[in-house]
Amino acid sequence: MSFCDLDQSVAVVTGGSSGIGLACVEQFLAAGAAVAFCGRDPARLAQTEALLRQRFPAARLLARACDVLDREAVNAFAAETEAELGPASILVNNAGQGRVSTFADTSDEDWLDELRLKFLSVIHPTRGFLPQLERRAPAAIVCVNSLLALQPEPHMVATSAARAGVLNLVRSLATEFAPRGVRVNGILIGLVDSGQWRRRFAEREDPTQDWDQWSAALAARKQIPLGRLGLPQEAAQAVFFLASPLSSYTTGSHLDISGGLSRHAR
Repeated sequence: MSFCDLDQSVAVVTGGSSGIGLACVEQFLAAGAAVAFCGRDPARLAQTEALLRQRFPAARLLARACDVLDREAVNAFAAETEAELGPASILVNNAGQGRVSTFADTSDEDWLDELRLKFLSVIHPTRGFLPQLERRAPAAIVCVNSLLALQPEPHMVATSAARAGVLNLVRSLATEFAPRGVRVNGILIGLVDSGQWRRRFAEREDPTQDWDQWSAALAARKQIPLGRLGLPQEAAQAVFFLASPLSSYTTGSHLDISGGLSRHAR
């Protein structure tokens, strides 16, 4: 049982077949919401859907393959969500992974690809679902962003710049959508256990290290005060808070989910 029931809500999660996105789907289902989620990999999507239906047999659930960079595909996903589940009242924009590159080795094409991914992965779903959100007001949009937006890394120059732009976009949308009854917030994640980190763990220099040892050493190198990586469920709990009536007087804000990695006093 969730600490906040959402049995009258329809939640949409992009990138929902793994990681933080999947943890968000699970959190909303546990709270009684109907959930639509999408991902780019049809095989992984089908596997995730099957597991969720086993765990939540009574859930109202819709899973569809969709590339959020494809505007028409997103619009079709939005229309199908409304037809199957009803109009959405929650939208979680869960953008993809970061690009490791410095200014010297980031080409013009790389810059355009990264900016396109980070912005359009928010813009297309927001445009596609906004009419539904307005009809279900009060409604909420939550964007999964990164601490890089405030604390850039030189080896992730393009992603850091794009994430900062999304931070600004969230604030702008919050101001514009507030009169329509739609709140817009985001979370800033630090290092969170993910497929990306698991792949790096698989390629570790010392094969005798287990995950806990390796990730604790990584946290120490990164100077994370809590001494570990975050869990997808911890990020999802913050998303849930911002998406639910628990944060009904909060818009235009970002929650720091970085284990103390942030060096900013705000």
